Amino acid sequence: MNGVTIRNARAGELEALRTIEMDAVIALIDAGVPFPGEPHPLSSEQLAAYRADGLLIVAAGAEDTPVGFVAAEEIGGMLYIAEVDVLRRLQGKGIGRLLMQAAIDAARSRGLSAVALTTDRFVVFNYPFYRSLGFVEPEAKHMPAALRAVLDAEIANGMGAERRAGMVLRFGEC
Repeated sequence: MNGVTIRNARAGELEALRTIEMDAVIALIDAGVPFPGEPHPLSSEQLAAYRADGLLIVAAGAEDTPVGFVAAEEIGGMLYIAEVDVLRRLQGKGIGRLLMQAAIDAARSRGLSAVALTTDRFVVFNYPFYRSLGFVEPEAKHMPAALRAVLDAEIANGMGAERRAGMVLRFGEC
């Protein structure tokens, strides 16, 4: 998308990122995703930790203002995408793809074996989007243990097991 810059998040942007996350969650609610309890954004502390690790990446629009972000962490030799959000008014314009590519590039530059994430398998703009980037849903016996633990925690916290999917983009011969 023209006019969007991908860069590392700045310390003063954490509250803006929380606002973006809550705006984006409305698209999920509108798509019928049932949330256990009241949806809430990542905490400022969580965002600060991702930022400290160099894994909080923003898409900045006009006047260098964040319009989307991806937050990730290293788990089990992979980069786990904890959150990726774009303001609803800008969704579908390629910003999410730019953010995901930046995360994939970060994983490769760190020498990690893969990028992993969890998503709702029934939301038409989630699961198919990640598949278009090369992510696959491994069979249970091939699910990385760290990703299985994330899925199990989500299900234990009330997210429907039938809706949740763990997806992996592996690099080379892993």
